[in-house]
Amino acid sequence: MPGSDMPDGGMPETGTRRMRDCSGHLDPIDAEIPEGPPPRGHDRSGSRAGRWWVIGAIVLVVWSLWSTGIGREPVLNPPGLQTLRSFWEAALRPDLSAEYLRRTLDATLITVAFALLGTVLASLIGLVGGVLMSEAWWAGGRRGRPARGGACRPVRGGAGQPARGGSRRPGWMLTRIGLGIPRGIHEAVWGIILLVILGRDPLVGILALTIPFGAITAKVYAEIIDETPSGPYDALIHAGAGRLQAFVYATLPRIWDDLLAYAFYRFDCAVRGAVILGMIGAGGLGFELITAFQGLAYERMWTLIYALVLLGWVFDRWSASLRRTGRGRWMRISALLGLALTVWSVVYLRPDLGRLVSASTWERAGRMVADALPPSLPSTWADLLGDAAATVQMSVLAVVVGSAIGVVAAFLGVHRPGDGPVRAAVAGACRIILLTIRALSPPVWALLLLFVVLPGPLPGALALGLYNAGVLGRLFTEVLETMDRRPVRSLELLGAGRATTFFYGVVPMVTGRFTAYALYRWEIAIRETVVVGVVGAGGLGRVLESQRASFDYSGMLTVVIALLVLSLLVDFASASARRAWR
Repeated sequence: MPGSDMPDGGMPETGTRRMRDCSGHLDPIDAEIPEGPPPRGHDRSGSRAGRWWVIGAIVLVVWSLWSTGIGREPVLNPPGLQTLRSFWEAALRPDLSAEYLRRTLDATLITVAFALLGTVLASLIGLVGGVLMSEAWWAGGRRGRPARGGACRPVRGGAGQPARGGSRRPGWMLTRIGLGIPRGIHEAVWGIILLVILGRDPLVGILALTIPFGAITAKVYAEIIDETPSGPYDALIHAGAGRLQAFVYATLPRIWDDLLAYAFYRFDCAVRGAVILGMIGAGGLGFELITAFQGLAYERMWTLIYALVLLGWVFDRWSASLRRTGRGRWMRISALLGLALTVWSVVYLRPDLGRLVSASTWERAGRMVADALPPSLPSTWADLLGDAAATVQMSVLAVVVGSAIGVVAAFLGVHRPGDGPVRAAVAGACRIILLTIRALSPPVWALLLLFVVLPGPLPGALALGLYNAGVLGRLFTEVLETMDRRPVRSLELLGAGRATTFFYGVVPMVTGRFTAYALYRWEIAIRETVVVGVVGAGGLGRVLESQRASFDYSGMLTVVIALLVLSLLVDFASASARRAWR
């Protein structure tokens, strides 16, 4: 699932069906496990809350559509149609000269090296942070201990509860908050900040991926630790072992494959993140793409796009192979291959580690902090709120567009044994299209759409919508291929027609999962709005880039805080809606 493809979509399955997306979200199926029967009146209140969330969602979509100006003012740029047509025509004649192919290969290797080093460091941070974020670590060594009256406290998924109200709870809370902030800031924002402090050096791309991905990985690893049955860990604790010893000898060996599988999946996400960082100056395929676009060299753009699609296909297949049953040996081989590639990446990129401790770096960092505090308004409160509203509108429309396209592509792209050659061909074509549109990062789509759509929330929303269509299309396809088909077969045996079987057998089975995935993508889309804004599509991302260009660091800090607040609000709304609709 998620992590998807988990292109940003999903993560490897483990004992139970456990998947997470690029933000580390749990598959909604397993995200929360009920601890007992719902209280009386739960169904009625849940149904009422669900209706209110439906009304709220409709209002939000209508408000977002109205803000685009469609039907009220010009939104298209007709002169740009010829330019867009030239771009698509160039797809048939990419620049295949030896010189440019060598340049593309070098850019590809740089992107892979950034992604690999960022993933390795993020995994190390995730391992340490995951242990410290886990409820098991702070549970005082006794989980599922007797409550008052001798009754045993319910244990969720075999894991214990945190020391609620105990002396260790502050430590658990501080760790979660400390890692929650870097997780809420997009890697592009980290790249902009690090570019100012470190200058142009490979360290910028590596650390910009490491910081947020490390926090996301820590969250996922903490959930894996907490979902692991605690018997062996508790036995060692009772025998007098320390928490670290008990974790290393009792828990770590049982979850190692899961941690490794997620690290490989995270690498898949890091490749796309490295492309985005390249567009803001870190180098690699992203840098070459933006350079070719500025020179209107569409043939070169298509060479780079084909390289991205090929790269996405290779890692998509690699990631998928790790999710198959009996992956232990292949997992270990992949780990060894990853270790060798990590050493190669350091040699290839040659990051200047001395910059991390040089006096000039700390001087620039200190000056930046001094200039940023206290935060100030980029312009006026009204403008800031207007840009924040545009950011929310872009994220809402992105999910609507992505879900609509994703649903159609999923039903066309699902393939089952016994399908005829025509059906198999259609499914294969849909999968290639989905792979292609998610291989292009949102800023690339935004730049293309700005040919024919006037600047504002609309091009940003459509760019994010297309990218998310590739992600959601794959997720929805996986749902259709793995759904329980017994109700469908029962209807077919009773003589129901295709339409009846579809509406009464398929739709009820997948609607909940489709909705949950769409809501998860909304949480991710609100953070991704910053990357389309940076290239001029509007919203807070555009303001952030403007403040960076004018070296207004106090204004930048205000925008970053606004993005964090929006991310938290969307996370809360999405989680509440999922609970109400479950």
